[in-house]
Order: sequence, then structure tokens, then C-alpha cells
Amino acid sequence: MKKQRNKVIVVGGVAGGMSFATRYRRLNQNDDIIIFEKGPYVSFANCGLPYHISGEISTRSGLLVVRETLLKERFHLDIRSNAEVISIDSNNKQVTYLKDGETLVESYDKLVLSTGAKPIVIDIKGQYNVPIFTLRNIPDLDKIMRFIKENQPKHATVIGAGYIGLEVAENLIKKGIQTTIVEKAPEVLPIVDPEMAAFIREELVLKQAQVFTGNEIQEIQGNEVLLASGDRFNTDIIVMAVGVFPDSALAKQANVETGIRGGIKVDQHYQTSVKDIYAIGDAILVKNQVSNQEALIPLASPANRQGRQLADILSGLNVTNKGSLGTSIVKVFDLSLGATGLNERQLAGKKYSVLHLTANDHASYYPNATSIYLKVIYDPETELILGAQAVGQKGVDKRIDIIATAIKAKLPVTFLQELEFTYAPPFGSAKDIVNMAGYVASNQMLGITKTIQWYDAIQMMNDDSVVFVDVRSLFESAAQGTLPNAINVDLDQIQELYTQIPKDKKVVVFCDNGIRGYNAEQFLRSEGYDVYNLDGGHNYISKMLKETAHV
Repeated sequence: MKKQRNKVIVVGGVAGGMSFATRYRRLNQNDDIIIFEKGPYVSFANCGLPYHISGEISTRSGLLVVRETLLKERFHLDIRSNAEVISIDSNNKQVTYLKDGETLVESYDKLVLSTGAKPIVIDIKGQYNVPIFTLRNIPDLDKIMRFIKENQPKHATVIGAGYIGLEVAENLIKKGIQTTIVEKAPEVLPIVDPEMAAFIREELVLKQAQVFTGNEIQEIQGNEVLLASGDRFNTDIIVMAVGVFPDSALAKQANVETGIRGGIKVDQHYQTSVKDIYAIGDAILVKNQVSNQEALIPLASPANRQGRQLADILSGLNVTNKGSLGTSIVKVFDLSLGATGLNERQLAGKKYSVLHLTANDHASYYPNATSIYLKVIYDPETELILGAQAVGQKGVDKRIDIIATAIKAKLPVTFLQELEFTYAPPFGSAKDIVNMAGYVASNQMLGITKTIQWYDAIQMMNDDSVVFVDVRSLFESAAQGTLPNAINVDLDQIQELYTQIPKDKKVVVFCDNGIRGYNAEQFLRSEGYDVYNLDGGHNYISKMLKETAHV
């Protein structure tokens, strides 16, 4: 019996829409597939836009992932670019759209909404005094590039220090434009925890970016920007990158149910609350696979996966939407920061354990080894990994990808000890930092080590019942800095000098990364001390003490 021919309409291209359309075509050679894209390009590299500002991606055409002609010829897709769907009649299964000044109607059997997200635009007093841009698509990029070419701005302001904001700031600086970043949250990259974001702030300042956090623009007077803090500076261009919200206006018009921040609600088959209307991509609410709560995760990788999964579902395959972790990464000059799962802020009020590590991306004796700073959060009762963050020059993507895979597979944190990685000196270490995370977590859960976090240590600094002991050498402590009122007892001399440490106080030992602190902790505990190791060592707490001083 011949399969019934269906007409499928997709509203919106790019990651989700085009992933759906091409996969659906492979599985359904005879169905009609119509794609409406309100912009001029149905397939472009949204994530690559900032890199064209500096010329790192040299050609604008390089941002066009797949050309429209190829999609039409190879996949026989009916692509209607510069065609905006303005309403949905779900009763009669029709969409109304605008194309070349005409209002037209098209019927459907199945409707897929891949409308994406829109940049948040905030009102600022005096905002018309300076040109303000957003960066979400190629027409946005064209406007920025045209302005830079015609006006040769000397100073730019980026509002928002999330991934897009920092990528834009980096590329403006590489373009030779002095750049100021203004972020309302207390730290750059609010998506991660502050001690990890502090590495990125340090890198921005090193590369001559001016960074204002815990701040916002109150007013623009002429070319002068006035901040809530009272700081002021002149600027020639503003790029607004304060985040995005789901573009769900069309769905709402069709009485499709929405949830937090207007995200479209879908079930495990991407079905919305209205029959034969489905949704994917940045506009939908997904299940966070760690918290099991609804979340908005506007990232390209989940959108691509969702598009393919929906194509399979509508083709009769047994596939379900399992949710997302929100695994992501950003490059900021010479550093990269990656994250997966939940951060400590998202886990407030819940029971969890934390560990921080520092290790080289490959064997230290092989040239050009650089440090990776890794944070892992886990549930001490179930041993499940709740989240991870890492920052460094090289190898961050590999480690976060591994841990994201472990989270998806529900591997216990202690199983990280068992993972086997390819090893040769140019590529890694015999004990990778991910393996080390498993060792440390095991020691924590067995009670072999007792650790405290940097924020607890800062609170303890004014407590007379606590003594901090720096177990690095005097030379290291002098060169790298130490903690206020810390006693210095070199680990290599601790067996002879430990009696200098008061036994009637709680003892917190630390080194640069926690390893020597752990060794000192084991010895002092054997001598009857109430001793704790500062998790992650001086590497992390020193950054936060600088941040506190800055604030």
C-alpha cells in the first residue's frame, strides 16, 4: 500500500529547522517540505558571527553553511526565504505569510516551529545618542560591519558578559577598537561559578578590556556613558548582548501552551499542546537532565539533535526527547572555559560536594604544557555528577566533553578513576585530570580527606579558632602570595616543624593546587590535629580575594 503523501511546513531554518528538513527528506522521499525563513538566509553559522568582526573568519560567505540552491537541488526542499509566517490557523491547518509585499496562505499536514530566540533589548535613557546593535543573524552582522567601516569607531561598549558578549568584545579588541564590558551580574559569565569566571575576567583585563561587573548603564549623554557606579566614559558604538528569549509569538497566537519566559512547552515527541504542531530549537522548554526541571537551553548542538529526532519521530521511528545538559564552551583570547550540568548557584539549598583540581593538559616534561583548572560538583549520596566547569588554554573541551558523557551515562563520580584515555606525552598525562577528579571524590566520600571551599575559608579568616598553614616553600609563598596571617611550614620540613602549629585550633592547610595540602593534611591528622585541606589550594582562593578587593 502506497504511503500517503504529506505536506510538512517548517517555520525557521538554521540549526533546528534545517537539521529536521534534511533528515526528514532522507526518510521521506515523496513528502512535500516547505521551509519559511523570514530572513534572507536559511542556513548560516550563527555561532560564527562574532569572529567575522575581527576578520578571524575572513569572508562573510564562509558563514553560509549550506547554500539555498544546494538545499533545493539535493534535498528538493521548497525554501521560501524573506517570507515571514504571521499567523497559524490550527483548525484549518493553514499558515498565513508575507512574501514580497503579498499576504499568502499555505496549508499543512504537520507544522514544525523552529522560530529560535530573539535578543533581549533593554531601554536605556538617552539610547538614541549612540548607535546600538544586537548580533543574532547575518543582517545584524552586516549593520555592525558597515558602521565600523564607515565610522572607524575608537571605542565600543558591550552590554552583557555572557558567551556572545565576550566573543564580540574579544573580536572588537582584535579589530583595534578599545572595548568596555558592562555586566549587571557580580561576575563575567554568570552561567558558571565565580571562582571559574575570575580566570576569564583576569584574561580580559590582561588583553586591555575594561570590565565593569555588578553594574549597568544608567544614562547616555551625547557620547558619554554613565554607569550606576558613577563611572563614566565616552563610546562610539554599543553592542547589546544581555541574552535571548524564546521567539514564541507565533506559537502563542496559535494558542500553543508556553511556560517560563515564554518557552514553548513540548512533550517527549516535541508535540506542542496543539495537534500536529511541533516545536524544536531555542524556542522550546527542555528538561534539564540533571535537575529534571524545565529549562531554556538555547544552544546549537541541542537544536541540531532535536531537529533530527523530530524527523525520526514523524517518520515513525521510536525516538524520544531526553532533554539536555547545556554543555557549552567559549574562547576568550588565550583561554577557553567549558561547562556542563548545573553550577553551585543552581544547586542552592540542595546537598552536594565540590572538588577543584589543577593539572597540565599533557605531560609536564613535554614542551608547551599548560594548566587546566577543573571543578566537579557531585551528589555525595548517589555519587552522580551534577556539573563541571573547566578553564585553561588547551584541552578544556576534551575534559568537559568526557564529563558530560559521564553525566549522560549516569556514571558515578568515583568511576572517573576507571576511565581510560589515550596517552602519550604530547597528548595527556598517565593520570589525567578527569581520573584525578575520581580519586579526590573517592577520598572525600571515604573520609580520607576533609576539604573546605574557598568561600568557607574566606569566612574563617576572621575566626581566631582557625589557623591557616601554607605548606609551600617560603620562596613560593613570597612569589605567589599567601593568605592573611597564614603560618608557613614547608611540606618537606613539616615532620620537624609541625609543633609550631597550634594544636588547640582548627587547622586549614593549603598549597598552590591542593596536592601538597592533602599530604600535609594526612600527616597532621596522624599527629592528632583537627585538620582540613583547602580545596583547590591558593590557585582559586587568590582569584576570589582579588575579586573581593576589586569590589
